[in-house]
Amino acid sequence: MNEKILIVEDEAAIQKILSEPLIFAGYNVTAASDGLEGINAFHKQNFDLILLDIMLPKIDGYTVCEMIRQESQIPIILLTALDTEDDQIKGFDKLADDYITKPFSIKIVLKRVETLLRRIPSDAASESIRYKEISLSETERKVTVSGNEVALTHLEFEILLLFLKNKGRVFTRDDLLNLVWGYDFFGDEKSVNFHIMNLRRKLGVDYIETVRGVGYRIAKEN
Repeated sequence: MNEKILIVEDEAAIQKILSEPLIFAGYNVTAASDGLEGINAFHKQNFDLILLDIMLPKIDGYTVCEMIRQESQIPIILLTALDTEDDQIKGFDKLADDYITKPFSIKIVLKRVETLLRRIPSDAASESIRYKEISLSETERKVTVSGNEVALTHLEFEILLLFLKNKGRVFTRDDLLNLVWGYDFFGDEKSVNFHIMNLRRKLGVDYIETVRGVGYRIAKEN
């Protein structure tokens, strides 16, 4: 395992809490203590994933995320004490891939890092999937609706891909945590709800159905 991870966190104790388990797991870790240092580190090295605090000195995490997204689709996990719905929606609007609130479980952080670093081999990817106005290219990691490209995070893309490959099947929130997030973590269903809500909003078409008391699906075309 040679993946490089950048941690942008101003609290030294949290840097240590994150760095040590990641290094033990085999990752190469670089730490930055403010937003400007984080941006500079991003420009100096090729990282595979970024763990990013929001309340940072000099440049806040939302702005750092926005600046990086202008240049790269590197997976970004926001790791923050800001836990309101509006805060999380703002993070996903900045195209963060995931949002973990403090205090956090380091086991869950490691699992989410592992999930986002998992890549689908290109030779196993289908050329494209179409559903009504939606077109998804698995090889290009690109989604368009009525010909207009829609910017999705890594997890949003994986959720949509799962639905489109299994039209008509209902996925529970636990199913989605296992198949997309890659772990079984009861009590984190709110994260699934946020991603579904943002995915619907970005697509602008209401094809992801809520099956009351069960989960979500995209219906088969008639």
